[in-house]
Amino acid sequence: MKQLLQLSSQAWTWPQRFRGEERGATATEYSIMVGFIALIIVAGVGAFGLALNGVFTWLGTGIKTALGIP
Repeated sequence: MKQLLQLSSQAWTWPQRFRGEERGATATEYSIMVGFIALIIVAGVGAFGLALNGVFTWLGTGIKTALGIP
């Protein structure tokens, strides 16, 4: 009978331990998501930098043309 109670106790606590381990999985999922968001931000800032470089090049060319500077 004692073994049966012990087995029943272990069977009852096993799913609860399994649910408790979900925190690690959630943290892993969040870290992957944060990594993807960071990658998107870096790509966006790079694209914005290239576009801004184009605007300043166009502006500089326009000013040089207006002032007659070769």
